[in-house]
Amino acid sequence: MNRREFAKLGRALLVATALTPMALTASPAFAEETIKVGILHSLSGTMAISETTLKDVMLMLIDQQNKKGGLLGKKLEAVVVDPASNWPLFAEKARDLLAKDKVAAVFGCWTSVSRKSVLPVFEELNGLLFYPVQYEGEESSKNVFYTGAAPNQQAIPAVNYLMSEEGGAVKRWVLAGTDYVYPRTTNKILEAYLKAKGVAPEDIMINYTPFGHSDWQTIVADIKKFGSTGKKTAVVSTINGDANVPFYKELGNQGVKAEDIPVVAFSVGEEEVDTPINAEFIKTWKTYIKNKKRVTNDPMEAHFIGFNMWVEAVKKAGTTDADAVGDAIIGVSVPNLSGGTSTMMPNHHITKPVLIGEIQADGQFQTVWQTSGTVAGDEWSDYLEDSKDLISDWRKPLSCGNFNVVTGKCGGQGS
Repeated sequence: MNRREFAKLGRALLVATALTPMALTASPAFAEETIKVGILHSLSGTMAISETTLKDVMLMLIDQQNKKGGLLGKKLEAVVVDPASNWPLFAEKARDLLAKDKVAAVFGCWTSVSRKSVLPVFEELNGLLFYPVQYEGEESSKNVFYTGAAPNQQAIPAVNYLMSEEGGAVKRWVLAGTDYVYPRTTNKILEAYLKAKGVAPEDIMINYTPFGHSDWQTIVADIKKFGSTGKKTAVVSTINGDANVPFYKELGNQGVKAEDIPVVAFSVGEEEVDTPINAEFIKTWKTYIKNKKRVTNDPMEAHFIGFNMWVEAVKKAGTTDADAVGDAIIGVSVPNLSGGTSTMMPNHHITKPVLIGEIQADGQFQTVWQTSGTVAGDEWSDYLEDSKDLISDWRKPLSCGNFNVVTGKCGGQGS
């Protein structure tokens, strides 16, 4: 076992000693002062189709917590801003939330470019960001908690499943993404992984399109042609935002069927997880939103997990101070919606189960594969030369996001 593997094992062992979630009990009457919680999601622009729901679920979670007695005897107050799918504006709004509104924590961002935009602000002002969306890894900040899936919790298992006989024994790969950080870095990892598995370069097609892309006719035709060589072909989609709607419509228009060229994507729907806690969450959501047609998704669960972890860490620390909460949250476990628990690891990523679902004719999902337990998120990829020797551990005394296990040196924050 090399030093990197040993370090990862040490992180994984933390799960066995994770804290049991504390019961939520009613607090005394609210004090006049409130604890402000920032919500940083696009409510307009190309990403509003994805992010508005995350704003709504945060309002629901804050409302639920207040009905349970608030936090530290105080009422939680949501501060909602609209960065409008404008990446520089994300940074401005984040600065306002931390410096002017004095929020205790921020729940927000969707795209990696928005997260990269706000990251220097959170590190400068020592704020806490809970980021709820699957992402490309290659980052670990003291000030960010990554509650979405890292590549080893989603992209890599999806490819492994498709490579298997059960998943179709795929031999050719289309890596299609929106042109920004998350798809490019994820596909860089996937390309290296596929080549390491013996896939020839000519059997990998990579394509990027801008945000809001709507004319998919030529690209889908190219995908059909690429998949017509006799080798089983699949699409791994990292397309984000409202571009998804015309993409899937064009696949249908050109007769691309899942039996011929399956498409795996990394945002999921609501009914694929058949557990009491998930059913209760969906029921609560539809009651709160007063719209039975509004569905739930994977990043909503990430906010559910992240918010509850923050609540437990604040209670454990007895304060909303960023440094105290950051120390307290490592090791905290809370229920996820799959019927188990998720734990915040020392690298500020969480443990979570991996499930692969197949869309049925009624638009719902059937789980076709899942891990037997949870998987710890890996912040640095084993398949990239510059990352394979790095680990992250924000516990004292290491407190480093990119510690090199070969040189024994920390490279800095890790972002």
